[in-house]
Amino acid sequence: MTLAPSTEKRSPRRHDREIVSLALPAFGALVAEPLFVMVDSAIVGHLGTPQLAGLGIAAALLLTSVNVFVFLAYATTAAVARRVGAGDLPSAIRQGMDGIWLALLLGALLVTVAMPTAPGLVDLFGASDTAAPHAVMYLRISAFGIPAMLVVLAATGVLRGLQDTRTPLYVAIGGFTANAALNALLVYGAGLGIAGSAWGTVIAQCAMAATYLTVVVRGARRHGASLRPDVAGIRASAQAGAPLLVRTLSLRAILMIATAVATRLGDADIAAHQIVLTLWSLLAFALDAIAIAGQAIIGRYLGAEDTAGAKAVCRRMVQWGIWSGVVLGLLVAAGRPLLLPMFTSDHAVHELLLPALLVVALTQPIAGVVFVLDGVLMGAGDGPYLAGAMIVTLAVFAPVALAVPSLGGGLTALWWVMGLMMLVRMLTLAIRTRSGRWLVTGAARG
Repeated sequence: MTLAPSTEKRSPRRHDREIVSLALPAFGALVAEPLFVMVDSAIVGHLGTPQLAGLGIAAALLLTSVNVFVFLAYATTAAVARRVGAGDLPSAIRQGMDGIWLALLLGALLVTVAMPTAPGLVDLFGASDTAAPHAVMYLRISAFGIPAMLVVLAATGVLRGLQDTRTPLYVAIGGFTANAALNALLVYGAGLGIAGSAWGTVIAQCAMAATYLTVVVRGARRHGASLRPDVAGIRASAQAGAPLLVRTLSLRAILMIATAVATRLGDADIAAHQIVLTLWSLLAFALDAIAIAGQAIIGRYLGAEDTAGAKAVCRRMVQWGIWSGVVLGLLVAAGRPLLLPMFTSDHAVHELLLPALLVVALTQPIAGVVFVLDGVLMGAGDGPYLAGAMIVTLAVFAPVALAVPSLGGGLTALWWVMGLMMLVRMLTLAIRTRSGRWLVTGAARG
């Protein structure tokens, strides 16, 4: 793969086309992921409250265990994109296969852990006696799909690194459609209840993984790349992903602390917090799509040893992040009165939601910069710095958030602290970006 002449490479219009062509399909694929759980919830909800409660607990455990390993997508994207930029497609695909083999190994490990520990994990959530059996059943069956879910992450990273975000979109749409049909068929048609929902999801995830593997294997054969597991390559993939794992765990800790603080504030506060957090996460999908484009594009430029192009596209994506944040913030601010009835009719919750959503709206431009710079540094393979920066953010956030109840603050104060967390992230990422130390060129970061 060759890059365009430098004058065209640095054209803002060309950058815009490239960002949009990668970000829009990525956004579609990201939105499709939570729809899996929504479909399961809609179908299982008609079986009864205990079944729905069991699904909620099991789904939370399952998604947490899988999302912790999202580095399989991020690290693979950066590594593959570098080799694409260097013009070495066989090596790029070989690197991607190492990530897929790592995903299979981690998936097998998680299955062996989830099976015997499922009852204990469900108990940690404080499940009722009526919901617990359904949660355990769903978790144990769904665990069989974990290797496929991790393969989907790694293979998605391969295709993103190859500058292809359309195939993941098509696979996500196909998987969502299959999951909905299988759930309806197995839950009601076959009379399997919540077990049918779990098996439907497992089958859909395995079909998605098989589709991805077919695409990657065809590419490997076309370019003469080996499909065999390579111990050194798998170890290198794990080493590249380890800092991103630390980053992800630190971010998860921040979200858990925020939820724990909201719980201490009262029932209305935690209900409102969950609504705000859901909307905040939805907004994050839009901004994360730009970050994914950044991972792929930055990795390719650095692989081609074009630091000027990498800096130019970084600047352009920051502008995209700021304006996307402004637009999303205005939509949230203007739509607050319309959003409230969609979630609850409780006026006490409404009163808490209005100012908290305004804080979310005001901080969206900051979030836009954070997501973009996060993607830029991931694309550069700057994982160790990202891990350190997130640990610093956690260290700042935790004591301030935990002090909110004792200082008499409410939900709005908690979300201002969430805004502080995003501001700290932006500052740490901006410092690194301006230093230029992330501009390490070559087919491998070294």
